[in-house]
Amino acid sequence: MSNIIPPASLTRSRIAVGVFFFISGLRFATWASRIPDIQNHLHLSDAGLGTVLFALPAGSMAGLPVSGYLVSKYGSRIILYISAMVFPLFILGIGLAGTPWLLALNLFFFGFSSNLLNISVNTQAVALEQLYGKSIMASFHGLWSLGGFCGAAFGTLMVAEHIGVFYHFIIVAALSVFVTQFAFSNTVKQTKAQHKNTSLFVKPDRYLLTLGIIAFSTMATEGTMFDWSGVYFKKIVLAPAQLTTLGYVAFMLTMAGGRFLGDRLITNYGAKQVLRFSGAIIFVGLMTAVLLPNIIAATLGFLFVGFGVASVVPLCYALAGKSATMQPGMAIAAVSSIGFLGFLMGPPLIGYIAQAFSLRISFALIAVFGGMMSVMAGKVKT
Repeated sequence: MSNIIPPASLTRSRIAVGVFFFISGLRFATWASRIPDIQNHLHLSDAGLGTVLFALPAGSMAGLPVSGYLVSKYGSRIILYISAMVFPLFILGIGLAGTPWLLALNLFFFGFSSNLLNISVNTQAVALEQLYGKSIMASFHGLWSLGGFCGAAFGTLMVAEHIGVFYHFIIVAALSVFVTQFAFSNTVKQTKAQHKNTSLFVKPDRYLLTLGIIAFSTMATEGTMFDWSGVYFKKIVLAPAQLTTLGYVAFMLTMAGGRFLGDRLITNYGAKQVLRFSGAIIFVGLMTAVLLPNIIAATLGFLFVGFGVASVVPLCYALAGKSATMQPGMAIAAVSSIGFLGFLMGPPLIGYIAQAFSLRISFALIAVFGGMMSVMAGKVKT
């Protein structure tokens, strides 16, 4: 806390940091909303698109240790500003890419810069939460989800109005730069890190590994819901074609809504109890969809899952930021790295198990992750 200079107005700082979370979600959804158009423009097959898309998580993974190092060495505020200003350039690069190789290159740096923004803004949020003296992290992640909804809605409008990808991306990039300039002055001011042993790669301690595994389980669940919920409703629930996205929508609604409720729950009941409850409700929700694969029960189950995952990653980041052995930026990057592996590995694992056994069994395995998370919550320090 000694290196944090309290801002003139905590409320203005909270709004400013929240704005960066919002525009981060907005920009990611902006790219995602135009993937089909970019695929058509570059004449990519599904396999070709899948290969190109791998560049984004590759860039994200490459950016994690670098992000933690830079934030720890130079402070979260300056890295937040740089990443927020650079990020829009790669959105424009994606819109201009005329070959798959250029698209992959821009996606790599898009992922890299997004993690610079992710680690720096979460470090800002941890610092602000300490100044507030209560949980506010989950609401920031709720703003990320809200930005994602707005980005998807605006993308849908751009497609409906036949606005070209590049012009769509110019609008979002210009808005991002303007908002960055407007909000930056009110972010939390921090002095440069005083630790002399800052290094690029630092081994996390057992406690941070525990938080990382909890984040891994949650993000594996999120990845599964993003990539497989529609398939599950189509093949297992046998939902009508117009309702195959119902499970995904249910999950997203309660995940976003749960993040705005999460801070109050954490304040009232404590981090350990919220993590236990979250793991339990993920288990119950997924097993409901597995054991009762009809449209009503499965939708209800996915509603539970969304609420279950809502607060876990924000809470893991907040707890990591209080590490006694690592600087906040490095600790958050370490937990984020382990958690992100779950997001990458979860969906392919579902596919392999579904191929070998069935999709219901693969979803049951992800339910076990929720149960495991509930048990591991007992090791969390509050």
